[in-house]
Amino acid sequence: MPDGIEFATRSELAAHMITAALDAGVSAGWAAADEAYGNSSVFRSHLRQHRLGYVLAVSRSHLIPPDSGKVKIRADRAAAGLPASAWQRRSASAGSKGPRLYDWAWLDQVTTDADPDDGGRHSLLIRRNTTTGELAFYRCWSPKPTTLAQFVRVAGIRWTVEESFQTAKGQVGPDQHQVRRWDSWHRFTTLALAALAVLAICAADAASTTDDGKDIGLIKMTVNEVRRLINILIVRPTNGLAHRLHWSGWRRQHQARARRSHYTRRLNLELQP
Repeated sequence: MPDGIEFATRSELAAHMITAALDAGVSAGWAAADEAYGNSSVFRSHLRQHRLGYVLAVSRSHLIPPDSGKVKIRADRAAAGLPASAWQRRSASAGSKGPRLYDWAWLDQVTTDADPDDGGRHSLLIRRNTTTGELAFYRCWSPKPTTLAQFVRVAGIRWTVEESFQTAKGQVGPDQHQVRRWDSWHRFTTLALAALAVLAICAADAASTTDDGKDIGLIKMTVNEVRRLINILIVRPTNGLAHRLHWSGWRRQHQARARRSHYTRRLNLELQP
């Protein structure tokens, strides 16, 4: 490892990466992250300094300063006192098996940690599983007035991030290296991410050329499917190219039918009294 590199926590690394991205001109309005970042007041303050809105998961024991901020209470205690009318059922995002529906409550009378003149709006977002009743908590901040729907949408972005991680591990194996030196690890990781970028661009291009609003009975081209098709060109298959392309179309059609069935079932359950 180079001598100039020092140890940094996950939240410190994230703060450095966000600063570098914004300085490079990357357009971003929101940040979403799990408890490892949300529980860090320094990380939250860093995002506010960049005027970057956030929805950050925090632990149930996380202390929040409601109203005037003179007394802090646990997030789970704040949720326990909410009336039934405080909860709204909304979809965080669209999943492969239907909309990800949860009950949401929003406490918008939360003060900041130590800088009350930041000019933004602080709040606590609470998510409740409609089946198990399990709660999840999010510290939120926005530089201007924001709706509950927007906070819920940002909270749902984390699923996309997690799915991207799983896709990367399954398709390009950034965690499958067997190297011990810094340079070797850096090269391997860079090549793996470059390969993932190529697959993602191919999938996005394929989706943009076929997305004309018509239902063709197939799911959109995915990174997984792009890699399978590339393998056809590299590895000489036992069956011909036409057979492999037909198999790819059948697989996407089957996945589209399964997705429609899951969505129909999920929506029917929600409409039941």
